[in-house]
Amino acid sequence: MENKVQSSDNQVDTLLRLAAVKEATGLGRSTIYDLMSEKPPQFPRPIKLTERGKAVAWLASEIAQWQRDRIAQRDRSAI
Repeated sequence: MENKVQSSDNQVDTLLRLAAVKEATGLGRSTIYDLMSEKPPQFPRPIKLTERGKAVAWLASEIAQWQRDRIAQRDRSAI
């Protein structure tokens, strides 16, 4: 499920639920949460969609940046 959210710079971003994040990254739920719990976090943290915080989603732009960072890391290690 994808939703749109407006960021502070007035650009609209897409919210990705866990299934979409797993599909985009190829990571499983446990790996995603393990990476988020590292110090410092190695994966973007989700935003709460409700007051109680049970429903969460990730910003598509942050997932895309994480993907670009992984590619850059791969390319640096190849040199």
